[in-house]
Amino acid sequence: MLNGKTAVVTGGARGIGRAIAYKLAENGANVAVVATRDSEKARETIDNLQKLGVKARLYACDIKSAEEVTSACEEILADFGQVDILVNNAGITRDNILPSLSAMDIDDVIDVNLKGTMFVTKAFIRQFVRKRAGNIINISSVVGLMGNKGQTNYSASKAGIIGFTKSVAREYGRKNIRCNAVAPGYIATDMTGALSDEQRDQIKSQIPLGSLGSPDNVADLVLFLASDSSSYITGEVIKVDGGMYV
Repeated sequence: MLNGKTAVVTGGARGIGRAIAYKLAENGANVAVVATRDSEKARETIDNLQKLGVKARLYACDIKSAEEVTSACEEILADFGQVDILVNNAGITRDNILPSLSAMDIDDVIDVNLKGTMFVTKAFIRQFVRKRAGNIINISSVVGLMGNKGQTNYSASKAGIIGFTKSVAREYGRKNIRCNAVAPGYIATDMTGALSDEQRDQIKSQIPLGSLGSPDNVADLVLFLASDSSSYITGEVIKVDGGMYV
């Protein structure tokens, strides 16, 4: 399905990002994984991707830094020749009620989630324009659509990604560049694994399908958006939330 294509996945060493990287590789894509640091877990992810018979490399980069992003982009293009698919997945949380959020809590979340997505997209957009083809998939969140108490900073950053996605879709559609967003709900990752049983049950009660999603649920949608099967879809925000926000 994706044979001969190259995908960049930010935050691709763990959780949803790792599931996305595996899914794309399983379908023939070479994968450049961007992670904050060169960790053992990140190396393990690369080893597993290579076992799938594709080219895979790790790039340590702080996506809050425009300079580091530009440097990593240049390395990726030098190593892979071109990039066809960009998945902006990297994100963090610093949850608290608004009066208790520090300036750093706000800055860090906006810098990584929103500005990081913008920096990485900006770094690759000229290459997409030159070859008149590109596929950008931004991982937002259902709370960017509906809001959530205790997550004003996170919700704002994810809502910003939605506005950014739609603007990029309008700005570059005539260059054959598509840009869509995926909005996951509660997904079973390390982050939700820290919840108590009571908290998890309370969350499930809000979800019509009655369970948390899996990273593969998100990865399956990303694969569809990365493929030619979605060639006439751009500027969309598609939820993967079990019906939590209908």
